[in-house]
Amino acid sequence: MSALKRRKRILYALNSRRQETLENLAKEFNVSKMTIRRDIDELSGCYPIYTEQGKGGGIRVMEGFQANKEYINTEQTQLLKRILPTLDGKDAQLMEELLERFAMPDKPKKRVI
Repeated sequence: MSALKRRKRILYALNSRRQETLENLAKEFNVSKMTIRRDIDELSGCYPIYTEQGKGGGIRVMEGFQANKEYINTEQTQLLKRILPTLDGKDAQLMEELLERFAMPDKPKKRVI
């Protein structure tokens, strides 16, 4: 299986489970933990995936993120957020709804596992 295909499958697995361990993903995809670390590094550059250390930790996907949903990019999101303060009433409400619906959820600071 190619790295691209494996990463896509990891993304969908995390989307479905919301949390998983490095060890379980390595076993599931029959690769080393180092390979999964590299995959998560790559995925976290584009998707709201992060890691937490300690008991109950692991690899997580941000609440609200759906892998099969279309999102606007960071530059588009920043533009809409800059415009928002200039709007009022119904226009501001509509802009907030657009941001809520189409902006990718923010992720916490990346932690190394």
